[in-house]
Amino acid sequence: MPLLPIRLGVNVDHVATVRNARGGRRPDPVKAAEVAIAAGADGITAHLREDRRHIVDADVTLLKERINKPLNLEMAATVEMVRIARHVKPHAACIVPERRQERTTEGGLDAAGQQDPLRGVVQELAEAGIRVSLFIAAEPGQIEAAVKIGAPVIEIHTGAWCNAVTARQPAAAEFDRIVRGAALANSAGLEVHAGHGLDFSTAEAIAALPEVVELNIGHFLIGEAIIAGLDGAVRSMRAAMDRGRARAAAGSRSGIA
Repeated sequence: MPLLPIRLGVNVDHVATVRNARGGRRPDPVKAAEVAIAAGADGITAHLREDRRHIVDADVTLLKERINKPLNLEMAATVEMVRIARHVKPHAACIVPERRQERTTEGGLDAAGQQDPLRGVVQELAEAGIRVSLFIAAEPGQIEAAVKIGAPVIEIHTGAWCNAVTARQPAAAEFDRIVRGAALANSAGLEVHAGHGLDFSTAEAIAALPEVVELNIGHFLIGEAIIAGLDGAVRSMRAAMDRGRARAAAGSRSGIA
């Protein structure tokens, strides 16, 4: 079976974070999305949080109207968010855990412990023509639950591994967990995405896993954009991912220990 290409989804949440710090309309997340697409992004991700701390409802509507690539809406599994998703009709929706007090999404969704309510959300979104993924840890129990729930896609939470790499702590065990989880999910018929905390080097390593077909990256790219510009940051990320995919084609999947 030929190796699937790997897609890059650019998360524009923190463009909105900067905008909201002063109010007004700039910087514009929609314009940032257009720049990212021109630089090689295959899609755009935006997380509409319940407290609207960065992306707001109008951003989601404008992104859907104006970008020419798929929109992936990250959202909690709530009645309000399902209603909004059904109205906007993004290409995809990624169900994530959400707590008001957290700075960012701190862990994967407990799919195993919420199978019944999540099954209903996945079904309702699917009926609206929205492809659903579950943002989960690379644990067998969570992956098996995703299959039972009926989600066609999972996004593996890479944060623990990336944090270990950044802190220069032992990371091999976390990377091995991701490798095994991606293989298990793929064998179960799930499409496998990954994200959270990825930078150039960690994205390159994950791109070398043949089962992973999409990476969603935001905070790091927006941070790099302050120094190098968004166009340059996205092009550098695209190049890193392509190097990783070339390693996958050559049969190598070594991570960062």
